Amino acid sequence: MKYSLLFGGFMLVLLVWAGCRKDSDTGVRVESDTFEKLSDYRFFTGELKNLTPNEGVLPYDLKTPLFSDYAEKARFVWMPKGVSAVYNISDVLDFPVGAVLIKNFFYPIDQRNPAKGRRIIETRLLIHQPGGWDASTYVWNDEQTEARIYLAGTIRKVEYTDAAGTPVRVNYVVPTRNQCKGCHAYDDKLIPIGPKVRNLDKSYAYIDGEEDQLVRWAKTGYLSGVNGHFMPFLAQWDDPASGSIQDRAMAYLDVNCGHCHNPHGAANTSGLFLTYDERPGPNLGIFKAPVSTGKGSGGRLYSIVPGHPEASILLYRMESIDPGAMMPEVGRTMVHAEGVELIREWIASLGS
Repeated sequence: MKYSLLFGGFMLVLLVWAGCRKDSDTGVRVESDTFEKLSDYRFFTGELKNLTPNEGVLPYDLKTPLFSDYAEKARFVWMPKGVSAVYNISDVLDFPVGAVLIKNFFYPIDQRNPAKGRRIIETRLLIHQPGGWDASTYVWNDEQTEARIYLAGTIRKVEYTDAAGTPVRVNYVVPTRNQCKGCHAYDDKLIPIGPKVRNLDKSYAYIDGEEDQLVRWAKTGYLSGVNGHFMPFLAQWDDPASGSIQDRAMAYLDVNCGHCHNPHGAANTSGLFLTYDERPGPNLGIFKAPVSTGKGSGGRLYSIVPGHPEASILLYRMESIDPGAMMPEVGRTMVHAEGVELIREWIASLGS
């Protein structure tokens, strides 16, 4: 009887997975093996570069996103028919086997004039296979007609004009598969980072009108178990109207640092925890000496010295682009000036 139940459960997983391989002859295709080309999945219809979602591919956004050298992102989610993600109040949503998170990284040619178009650099896929999440990265060609899988990472030189009319050059780093696993580690398992209820709780301008994302996910059948639950609050890091300086700083740290700096993440041995609900104290870095010293400390003694951002290791590492000192260690080659200013203001406020 015991083995029959185990076998039955195993077959159920296989049946669910088999059912999500292809929705229709023209619909999304997701299989146990990764495709060589992004177009093979059929996430998008028409010209690939337009990122027009196919049936069942739902666009979404985050209240506070991860900084990636000022790249903009177009995010989408797809799930097989008949299954949904399950509400989780604190961690990432519990996604079903077969679910796919699709994140496209791009730069506008000229931020002052969207009509000039954009250059898409890479598309990252997180596919929930029966054995766990699998990460794949697809790099776009110069013609913007296709993206092909890159497992070893690469560097792409990008030039664009920012909102002030200043030419910007970026050596954009496409991560390796192992680097993806490093940032997405949770109890040594790879999981998504961004799609938590607190970071999805915002309106989105869909093609048929604006609507709260969680409501749309539920209506689409992509989210269950949300009714009657408390929505945990997360501020928008760059909107003073969304919360206090404390709220916005913790939102920024949660998204940019908290995926590693938490009791289950890759940086758990540091004892420095930077999730949105961490209160001021040693775990947040207040008068906390680093576990190991070296150039990463910048000669400073504590992670955070209230009222003194210039004496705080946390800010020093955010301002650095030295590979031996900078934080995060991967995902950026530039300083996020606006994020640094927010954290500087927050640390200064802790001394008042």
